[in-house]
Amino acid sequence: MPLEIIRNDITKVVADAIVNAANHTLLGGGGVDGAIHKAAGPELLEECRTLDGCRTGEAKITKGYDLPAKYVIHTVGPVWQGGKLNEEQLLTDCYRNSLILAKEHQLESIAFPLISAGAYGYPLDKALQVALSVIGNFLMEEEMLVYIVVFDRKAVMLSEKLFSSIKEYIDDKYLEEYPEEYNRRAEARQIDQNFFSEEWQYSKMEAPVLKNKAQRKLEDVLDQIDESFSEALLRMIDEKNMTDTQTYKRANIDRKHFSKIKNNPDYRPSKSTVIAFAIALQLHVDETKDLLYKAGFALSNSSKFDLIILYFIEQGNYNIFEINEALFAFEQHLLSG
Repeated sequence: MPLEIIRNDITKVVADAIVNAANHTLLGGGGVDGAIHKAAGPELLEECRTLDGCRTGEAKITKGYDLPAKYVIHTVGPVWQGGKLNEEQLLTDCYRNSLILAKEHQLESIAFPLISAGAYGYPLDKALQVALSVIGNFLMEEEMLVYIVVFDRKAVMLSEKLFSSIKEYIDDKYLEEYPEEYNRRAEARQIDQNFFSEEWQYSKMEAPVLKNKAQRKLEDVLDQIDESFSEALLRMIDEKNMTDTQTYKRANIDRKHFSKIKNNPDYRPSKSTVIAFAIALQLHVDETKDLLYKAGFALSNSSKFDLIILYFIEQGNYNIFEINEALFAFEQHLLSG
């Protein structure tokens, strides 16, 4: 997928470029900066000596030398001083200028650490939000594979308010004690006539009552019963007045993958791919269930992954990067292609 959060040592990431959270001298230091210089070898330092340093928010590029990456893009993040000294704009500039530099050098992939989130003290949740916002906006216009590299899940921290809200939703809806019974009912719903009703009715053992349902006519749903997933997806794209490009970019799915889906009526997607498209198209819960049904899937209250998806849809938040941030924080697999 175009943007992915991964756990790894950034010096071991195979990409066209990795980003170094450097200091103003570009001559090495501690943390990520020191690790990159050590892994790249002394030739990196020699090239950096020719660059005459770097100002906060700017970016400069060197070769990768002994690193798996072909290039290193060096950028200097702001020191956190409470958020009142233009730190957010400077951090935004770090990501944007690094991406622009990668584009100018025709790079196809780039890996970022969480800039300024270490010794420079930028709050983790705020640092990640800036990264996701800048990279997400860039990918809406450009084709590139971007990684955000963290050492562990603790490095990705949702705001306390959002984390607590999602956790409360999961605790309220989760049916861990009845998984077999729920799955039996979920399977039955796929062939039950209630699947085609205008409003889903749920008991305690079923999914949450919908707050944002779409109005559908029974005859329209019956006309679409024999559609494949691919056919249903293309129809929904037309109904939402969206372009193919808008759709796959908002789904965080690359163009080649979308092309395979579009050109193969019998394509069988993964569940995460289906949900990614549902998010991109801003489908209501019942529409999302319809699209999942076309691919042979359903949503379950015994799945934390499914409940997190339901939470964001019910909140009307269709930002796939924020959803993936939450999925990562709750140790769930991400929406992807």
